Amino acid sequence: MPVTKASVWKTLAPRNMELGPQEAPKVFTHSRLSKGSDDIAWLVLDRANESTNTLSEAALAELDTALGDVEGLGAKGLVIRSAKKGGFIAGADIRDFKGVTEAGEVETRMRRAHEIVDRLAALSIPTVAVIHGHCLGGGLEIALACKYRIAIDGAKLGFPEIRLGLHPGLGGTFRLPALIDPVEAMTMMLTGKAVHAKKAQALGLVDAVVEERHVENAVRAAVAGKMKTDRGNWKSGVFGLSPARQIATRQMRTQAEKHAPKKYYPAPYRLIDLWEEHGGDSKAMQRAEITSFSELLASETAQNLIRVFFLHEKLKGSAKGESGIRHVHVIGSGTMGGDIAAWCASHGLRVTLADLDRNAIAKAIGRAAEFYDKKLYSSIERRDALDRLMPDFDGSGVVKADLVIEAVAEKADVKRKVFDGIAPKMKKDAILATNTSSIPLEVLREGLAFPDRLIGLHFFNPVAKMELVEVVSHDRTSRTTLDRAHAFCGAIERLPAAVKSAPGFLVNRALTPYLSEAFVMLDEGTPKETIDRAAEDFGMPMGPIELADRVGLDISLEVVRMLRDKLGDPTPEIPAWLEKKVESGETGRKAGKGLYAYDDKGKPKKASDTLAPGPEMSDRLVLPMLNTCVRCLREGIVEDEDTLDGAMIFATGFAPFRGGPMHYARSRGVADILEKLKRLKQKHGSRFAPDKGWEALGGET
Repeated sequence: MPVTKASVWKTLAPRNMELGPQEAPKVFTHSRLSKGSDDIAWLVLDRANESTNTLSEAALAELDTALGDVEGLGAKGLVIRSAKKGGFIAGADIRDFKGVTEAGEVETRMRRAHEIVDRLAALSIPTVAVIHGHCLGGGLEIALACKYRIAIDGAKLGFPEIRLGLHPGLGGTFRLPALIDPVEAMTMMLTGKAVHAKKAQALGLVDAVVEERHVENAVRAAVAGKMKTDRGNWKSGVFGLSPARQIATRQMRTQAEKHAPKKYYPAPYRLIDLWEEHGGDSKAMQRAEITSFSELLASETAQNLIRVFFLHEKLKGSAKGESGIRHVHVIGSGTMGGDIAAWCASHGLRVTLADLDRNAIAKAIGRAAEFYDKKLYSSIERRDALDRLMPDFDGSGVVKADLVIEAVAEKADVKRKVFDGIAPKMKKDAILATNTSSIPLEVLREGLAFPDRLIGLHFFNPVAKMELVEVVSHDRTSRTTLDRAHAFCGAIERLPAAVKSAPGFLVNRALTPYLSEAFVMLDEGTPKETIDRAAEDFGMPMGPIELADRVGLDISLEVVRMLRDKLGDPTPEIPAWLEKKVESGETGRKAGKGLYAYDDKGKPKKASDTLAPGPEMSDRLVLPMLNTCVRCLREGIVEDEDTLDGAMIFATGFAPFRGGPMHYARSRGVADILEKLKRLKQKHGSRFAPDKGWEALGGET
């Protein structure tokens, strides 16, 4: 048989996916088009040299060409499907968005893109999007332009643009509310949350959910007009009226303000305005969508959030490879240990959970069951995850584990005692990891026979929400151990940030001056609510007082003590009241009382009539953090500014719209920050002295 494009395609195509007729396709750069004996055409998307389909300008132009060919094929239906195993289309190619500053130029490009999608929507034959895996952003907008959507069980559909400081820009703002309950549509777009296939079907977003082996039959039913659809919603008629939309949008703005202040995140409010003003007129909404999207894309907020997206991808990229880790043994079933174990089990790993306290293990398993009930979609997934999470009352799991994670009390002598007990039992190639938040690994490796296999895996609380893991190495950690640890993070969908062993590592060391300054302000008589508001006004997800309670005042105290003892960083004296609170058991949210008192749902009880923050208050909190970040760069604790920015954003929530602490420093101006630090030093003391590392950034200290 001669080698042709068609034969190569047939050889390489995934055997378990229905990709339509294989003979005599018209092959483009990023797709191929063929028509079967049943006169149904298949346009199979396969972005060249990429692992995922995204909508670049070139890919869209090729779609336009393919649609022209479809119109001349005499086909009675068209199927659009992805050949990528991971999913349909992951959205626009974000690389095309980076560095954009001219809204007018974007608007011209977007109008052309809309013409192509409109051409798909206007085809006279039935069009069917077959969706597996991810179908996001522009990918979902392509699917919405088709007349039918068939999802493979497990597919996820959504509009994540809001996380980039944008809203849907390729027709989603008017096509989604026209298809499903408009309030549900707006909620999807405003939250950025994806819905799984079954929920999408319940919403009317997809017409059928099938298994892969039934795709061909489902396609034929759709093209023949025999597929039952559940479309239309009485609310669409109601919200076609302007007064109804005005009532709904008031609530939407209130909800948006709780999570995304308008002065920093304009996109949700622009989307709400679009729907309120033009929700009854799709053509007007389309024109307004293009203009609004273009203006947002050129904004500083969107460009900084796009930077955050690439920081995420860079950290994610460092987690590739095969770890060889199938069995994880976790020692310590407190909040951190138990949640690490639950997370690993939810990602397909066999996990044994050990603790001297049997009740603690039982509580951890109970928390895991609650977590699985909320986060895993099927009863089979929940059952399997719990089956993989095994209570280990005698600690025997350590013998077979590929990775042992220690998560006991934050005391070096306690951790070393655990190491002494388990090291002789571990497999010869197993990795020993500590979840310490601040203890240098050089202290913990004393007496260990295999220091090359000791590493730090510092998870952040809550484990299920905080994506970052500090992967901590010391001078005797082997390259193999490091690579396996990074790959393990990738396998459990966490972002590894490589840091060197030192007291506090990167994140806690940078957070300590931020928290310490907040404690000084409390001593000065500033209300705690005012301090928190100053940080929130800067863009932090929560203020330092609430954060200290969330971390635990006992842990905060331990970290501050260690950093004062082990490092030369200038820090204020530890307040006596902090030590008294810890001694009395008022350790924060976990105890129900700390610097704040907490209600039954774990929310802090805050006074509402406190003073507004003073003009320099946010600088007093944030600039010491930036100063310490610069010090960590100078000392080589972290390799580069991108890793530092990513770590601080994904571990602490550092104001994402500012692009990370180092990016913020450069954007604001190093000279301005140094001048402010010097003024604060004169007024408040040597802890504000600029680190000499600023000189490498072009400053004069």
